[in-house]
Amino acid sequence: MNVKQQSVNNDSARNYTPLVVTLTIVINGLIVILFFMDGYQGDLLGFDLTLLPLMNAIFNSFTTVFLFAALFAILKRNVKLHRRFIYAAFTSTGLFLITYLFHHYLADSTSYGGSGVMAWVYYFILVTHIVLAAVIVPLALLSFFRGISNQVEKHRRIARWTMPLWLYVSITGVLVYLMISPYY
Repeated sequence: MNVKQQSVNNDSARNYTPLVVTLTIVINGLIVILFFMDGYQGDLLGFDLTLLPLMNAIFNSFTTVFLFAALFAILKRNVKLHRRFIYAAFTSTGLFLITYLFHHYLADSTSYGGSGVMAWVYYFILVTHIVLAAVIVPLALLSFFRGISNQVEKHRRIARWTMPLWLYVSITGVLVYLMISPYY
């Protein structure tokens, strides 16, 4: 067995579950904590907090584009390009997470100001987005680690669920922003 094969075998034998569980608890826990906290009351030196939700939407848009590109690449059996777009999707999602956490630390929640059918549509999209965003954290991480460790069959089984859910979360994140942005 050569060194490269041994490295692949060591990667596929590695158990990423404790890391996935820890990251899921930390990420989702931070979001829940910030949800129940009041916004920061100190001086922001003139910083316009409405830029953060805009940045969130931009990062979600990039994530959507990267995920579609990754899906297209893997359907064409281009694993190398697929991985690159998945890395890009994780990067834009990480940047989203940073701006999202800062926004919810610095600002109070904004209430939707619409009414009637649009309010029902908004809250349906928002609730499904929130629930699936919490679910996508462990799914995306498991898919990622199974992919980079060459556990191809396990990766495929979970990625069939991860990809459409992650796309839904990234698209609805932009929709939520577009619907609530007039009320910032």
